Amino acid sequence: MIEGTGANRRIDVHHHVVPPQYAGDSMPIKLPDTETQLRTMDGWHIQTAITSLTPRVLMANSHRLREVARTCNEFQARVVRDHPSRFGAFALLPLPDVDGALEELAYALDVLRLDGVGLFSSYDGRYLGDSLFDPVFDELNRRKAVVFIHPTHCEAPAETNLGSPPFVVEYVFDTTRAIVNLIFTGTLRRCPDIRVIVAHGGGAVPFLAQRISMLEGHRQARTVTGVIPTLRSFYYEIASTTAAYALRSLQELVGAKRILWGSDLPFVYGERLKTEVDHWQEYDGFNANDRLAVERQNALRLFPRFGPAAGASVQP
Repeated sequence: MIEGTGANRRIDVHHHVVPPQYAGDSMPIKLPDTETQLRTMDGWHIQTAITSLTPRVLMANSHRLREVARTCNEFQARVVRDHPSRFGAFALLPLPDVDGALEELAYALDVLRLDGVGLFSSYDGRYLGDSLFDPVFDELNRRKAVVFIHPTHCEAPAETNLGSPPFVVEYVFDTTRAIVNLIFTGTLRRCPDIRVIVAHGGGAVPFLAQRISMLEGHRQARTVTGVIPTLRSFYYEIASTTAAYALRSLQELVGAKRILWGSDLPFVYGERLKTEVDHWQEYDGFNANDRLAVERQNALRLFPRFGPAAGASVQP
């Protein structure tokens, strides 16, 4: 059992599930069933997990995107229905199929009543600010949806001969490119009511915030304004971003009120997750109220339905 600051109170906004029929060779580990997940959550003092899918599911089934998205969302809805205080869910959309995505978005939020929408940083080489995706972002904005942006599984170009695992660099910078693209194209200015959560501390965004702000007034980005306020309007989830040299930069950008706790279970687990939690507990930049905000209270602003079930509530 890992020592925590309060039993079973964390809200984990980065927590993956995969329906059994898709948990095959494309997955790097054997995936747990729901009861095993719950026991693991208890061990890490997680009261509630907001589940999402990884890009592997769509990438392995690109010939049947709509079917896979529907199956995954109905699977998540069943888990939520069976354990309403322990799980929420981000809907999977069958992008880059925009018509299918709009149909699935309505079904997932209006019929299944999922808690938000999960997007990947890019689809078939198109970043989220691509005009192809404008109808989806317009609908998300109309609904004031919570959107969780997760990196796409991508490799470095072969000619670079990097050889390192893609999670070390490529996932980080695909996330960063997605955020810069959303700002550069004006998508976020057009859709200010979307509540954005960016995974893994926003990639390199906190460190590069000043450089990104140089878009303002640049001859190639004449309509870009308010870069730093836009970056400060996001929520940032901190799985694999708990060491002091990462948290310090993120804290300088947004403070404690826009940071959310995440585990990346079940793909991050065991000693690696213990190390990340140890880093979090050793970090000296937050006081007790800040830690409570990151682990729980900030998430309740986005997902207030989990407050009463966990014995606490906040105003949205």
